[in-house]
Amino acid sequence: MAWTQDDLDTINLAIATGARKVRFSDGRETEFRSLPDMRSIRDEIAAEIGAQPEPIRTTYASFSRD
Repeated sequence: MAWTQDDLDTINLAIATGARKVRFSDGRETEFRSLPDMRSIRDEIAAEIGAQPEPIRTTYASFSRD
């Protein structure tokens, strides 16, 4: 199957909203077992279409006593 940018957008939206079921542009519907499975497929789609996967963002809190 040839992946499209729409497929990448669809799986990114599913990851962002917590959905586990995704319907791709060719009509196939897939239910993923876990978030790591979804991220793996997302990275595969991004590599195939030449897009960069969204980076994982980490935020750290810092506190100081004056």
